[in-house]
Amino acid sequence: MTNTPPVCDYEGSDYQDRFWEEGGRAYEDGAEVLALKRLLPKGGLHLLELGAGAGRNTPRYAGFEHITLVDYSSTQLQQAIQRLGAKPQYRFVAADVYRLPFAPGAFDAATMIRTIHHLSEPQLALEQARACLKNDAAFILEFANKRNLKSILRYWTGRQKWSPFSPEQVEFVELNFDFHPASIKRMAAASGFKVEKQISVSFLRAGFFKRVIPLKLLLAKENFLQHIASWTALSPSVFLRLRALPGGQPAAPTGDAFFRCPACGHYPLADTPPKLTCEACGQTYAFKDGIYDFRLK
Repeated sequence: MTNTPPVCDYEGSDYQDRFWEEGGRAYEDGAEVLALKRLLPKGGLHLLELGAGAGRNTPRYAGFEHITLVDYSSTQLQQAIQRLGAKPQYRFVAADVYRLPFAPGAFDAATMIRTIHHLSEPQLALEQARACLKNDAAFILEFANKRNLKSILRYWTGRQKWSPFSPEQVEFVELNFDFHPASIKRMAAASGFKVEKQISVSFLRAGFFKRVIPLKLLLAKENFLQHIASWTALSPSVFLRLRALPGGQPAAPTGDAFFRCPACGHYPLADTPPKLTCEACGQTYAFKDGIYDFRLK
C-alpha cells in the first residue's frame, strides 16, 4: 500500500538497553552531547526529533517548548514515554520517515541522529523533513561517514574492497549504510537545505582508546578534536547543521493543521483522539497509550 522504501524496524527491540546502557557507549554518547552543544539552537517553539528511539537525546532539547518524537517502532516510543513521562510538551508519533504526517512548516527545528544510516533513499527522507520545516529552520543531521580514517587505512592496505572515496553509499549489513560527506551535502542541497556547520564526531571510538583512557579524559580529547579537526570529516560520525532555505510550501496555520494525512497528503487532519480520520481519503489513524500511529501497512 505504501510504495515506499523498506524501513529498519526496531519493534520489540531492546536496542536502548543493549547498545547504549549495556554496550559500553558512554564515550559515543558524550561525544554526541559535545556536538549538539555546538550545533543546536538555544531554543524554539517546536522541535521535530526524527528517529527518536527511546528518547535518549530528547532531554538535551530542553530549550524547546514542544518536542515531537517520531520513530517507526511503537515499542521504542513506549520506552520513551517511560523515560520522559507523558508530559504535555512531548508528542509521540509512530510514522514512516518517507511519509511524515505533518503539515507544511509545522516545526522551527529538527534533528535526525543515528537514523539516516538506516535509509536506502536518504534524499527522500530529507525532502520529507524539509516539507514540514519553516523557512530558516535549523536541522541537525548526523550520518555514518564512509570516508573515515579507519576505512581509508583499511582500503589502502587491501583489507577493504570498497573505496571510501567513491560517492555511492555502502550497505555493510542490510539497511545499514555509510555515506560520503560530499554526497550527503549534495542531497541536502537538492532537498532545500544549506550546510552551515560541520562537526566531526567520535574520533576516538576505537576500543583501544576506550580501554586505556578514562572517560573524562577521553571526552576532553574529543572536545579538542571536534574544535580543531572537524573540517577533515575523517571521523566515523559527522554532524551537520543545515538551514532550511526559502522556497518550501508556506507554513500552515497552527492548531488542527499540525497533522496531515500520510496516505493522500491532505491537511489539515483534525486531531480527534482516539481516532483521526482524513476527510479527503477516509484513512484512519489510531491514538493509543499516548502514541499517534500514522504507519501505513
